[in-house]
Amino acid sequence: MAAKKSSSRDEGEKNETGAAEAAPSFEQAVQRLGEIVEKLEGGDLPLEESLAMFEQGIRLSREAQARLDAAEKRVEQLLGFDENGRPLVTPVETE
Repeated sequence: MAAKKSSSRDEGEKNETGAAEAAPSFEQAVQRLGEIVEKLEGGDLPLEESLAMFEQGIRLSREAQARLDAAEKRVEQLLGFDENGRPLVTPVETE
């Protein structure tokens, strides 16, 4: 029986106990980023905890940016026109 290979994107982020978590929504990622920034700006965290939070913030930032890029691409597809000025009717790829 072949083992199924899965990527971290498929199984979500691992929490501290090693269990998989679903990727946060865009809004959840932005909210969590705000919380991380507040804590880091407070300057009261030990170095290792600050680094761990910074790493989490970078991951969340990249995920949120990827979602924004995908949304922008979808909007461009929906608002696109061909060389004759007709609206494009290309199927939109979803995640």
